[in-house]
Amino acid sequence: MSDKYLGESFPKLGFGFMRLPRLPMDPSAPPAAPAGPFGPQAPFDMDQICKMVDHFIENGYTYFDTAFIYQGSEEALRDSLIKRYPDREKYQIATKLNLMFANDKKGMEEQFNTTMTRLDTPYIDFYLLHGLGKDSAKKAEDLGAWDYVKGLKEEGKVKHYGFSFHGSPDDLEDILTKHPDAEFVQLQLNYLDWDSEDVQSRKLYEIAHAHNTPIAVMEPLKGGKLASETFPPAADFKAVEPNDSSASWGLRFIADLDGIMIILSGMSAYDQLTDNVKTFNALKPLNDTDRAIIAAAAETVRKFQSVPCTACNYCSPNCPQKINIPALIGIYNEYLLYKDPTNVGGHMYNFQPAKAKDCISCGACVEHCPQNIDIPDVLAKLSPLVDK
Repeated sequence: MSDKYLGESFPKLGFGFMRLPRLPMDPSAPPAAPAGPFGPQAPFDMDQICKMVDHFIENGYTYFDTAFIYQGSEEALRDSLIKRYPDREKYQIATKLNLMFANDKKGMEEQFNTTMTRLDTPYIDFYLLHGLGKDSAKKAEDLGAWDYVKGLKEEGKVKHYGFSFHGSPDDLEDILTKHPDAEFVQLQLNYLDWDSEDVQSRKLYEIAHAHNTPIAVMEPLKGGKLASETFPPAADFKAVEPNDSSASWGLRFIADLDGIMIILSGMSAYDQLTDNVKTFNALKPLNDTDRAIIAAAAETVRKFQSVPCTACNYCSPNCPQKINIPALIGIYNEYLLYKDPTNVGGHMYNFQPAKAKDCISCGACVEHCPQNIDIPDVLAKLSPLVDK
């Protein structure tokens, strides 16, 4: 399944290089590369990554997405794809300029040049301003980032430029109104966030669609959460399609939308990739029964028992240990939903400078919590799951 966008035609499934498989971390050995912004990382499982790339390419899929900030990802893409498939015109590479690491034009140039050195490729097919929201969109304006990426296209170093987005519908409307030249936008769209109060995927989709802006989709499976075979809706999916995965339902939901240029999946194992390829090789359109089942699945997940945190963040400023309490409660709520301790929090937990085990049960957070949550108790229940 493919349509033509921006003068190019490629299949709808894209390979996201953010959650690549890694080898087990050896605590006695130094990291394979210097620690990046998210700390030391275990080395990539390059044999498995190459096997995944080969299967992806062999089935006719051609779009690969990475970013400057994904530690080691651009180099892994070079080694698994670009070096091994020298006919550069046969596939598309998307990567991103992150303004957290650039404060002037020179900073943007240095970041782009670093990306080009890492990838060792003569051009980028799709170049994105990374993670724009209210504040970062203003920084992009102040730095002249839009003129910079437009200049890269004029020089032939970039074929198309756009942006990925994390913000409110109003912020998206403002960016697309100011920059009708943006050739595409990357949005978080999935059936769980479709009508959520925080991400508001439906509204973001409708705004981009109204501007006739092609959409690249990130997190169609919400970081793998909607691919779980242990969460409550999985049984409902199996009752209808016994041979199809939960992941296939999430991907079909997005593929059914108009104006979708590419659907990115951050596949972290060979079997995940083969399952997604199987879904797209024989993509089945949704019917009314399918849509009703997906809507019921989203409602089931939203209503599932969880700690009633509203992320007001009245608690964290009072924590002497500087724990990001709403983030950790969110991770615990994931466990309550999916009942899978092997993947609690995932890489998100590694972003937290203070851990659940750092709680000293002083109670300073509890007295400020409008929901009267026993926060030390929640962190005590989370700690054995994540603090190994």
